[in-house]
Amino acid sequence: MKTLQNHVILFDNECPMCYAYTKAFIKVGMLPGNGREAYQNMPIAICPLIDKQRAANEIALVNTANGEVTYGISSLFKIIGNAMPVFKPLFQFSPFIWIMTKFYAFISYNRKVIIPADVKEDGVQPSFKILYRIVYLLLTWLATAYILTVYAHLLTDFVPLGGKYREYLICGGQMVFQGIIIFFYKKEKLWEYLGNMMTISFAGSMLLLPVIILAKYFHIMPVIFILYFLLVAGLMFLEHLRRSKILKLGLAMSITWAVYRLIVLGLIFSL
Repeated sequence: MKTLQNHVILFDNECPMCYAYTKAFIKVGMLPGNGREAYQNMPIAICPLIDKQRAANEIALVNTANGEVTYGISSLFKIIGNAMPVFKPLFQFSPFIWIMTKFYAFISYNRKVIIPADVKEDGVQPSFKILYRIVYLLLTWLATAYILTVYAHLLTDFVPLGGKYREYLICGGQMVFQGIIIFFYKKEKLWEYLGNMMTISFAGSMLLLPVIILAKYFHIMPVIFILYFLLVAGLMFLEHLRRSKILKLGLAMSITWAVYRLIVLGLIFSL
């Protein structure tokens, strides 16, 4: 695999995702051993004209020979295209560039709620784009509700099935319920908290997929479905506690998160 020499990629060392994939570039030989640096610790000599805020939003790739800087998806295309030239025509195809630019922005502007980490308040942080956060909330809501609707058919021995839109209402209702509480509790954390909460919901629904698939091909005792669901719910609660700690929200939002689910459970059995 061809190495892109004389280039340094500037990653966010407060972002586990950024740390992992830039390290992978080094490990597989796409970049030299000294080919990455955290933008928080960026030596001024690398490129005195680099836009630090843009580098926080879109990963920057600096040509140390001539000072040229590329950002975002262009940086990734340059590294991958150099290592695997077969992809260069695709990386020059305008519709593909447009789609991947939007996808990259979607991930980048939501990366702090996808994989949270402690951040330094005085550091350069990614800009907040409300449109990308709303799209993230909507997509995770729809995906989570769809998977839960499918899984609900496996729980009919224990939980009434309900209408086909029940899970969509429950998931959407939790966003509204928790959103109202966080608005009055710590308004400045509203969008950050909702993003983290929906990541937890989406991750929990993804954990249900293996059982949904296995149930199509094997006979599984109904009690397994409810026990596994409770296990996943327990893991989600623990993750909610962990993320709330990172966000410095204490126990309040985790308590209301659990209370909402208990209220919903009560309504399901009473209706």
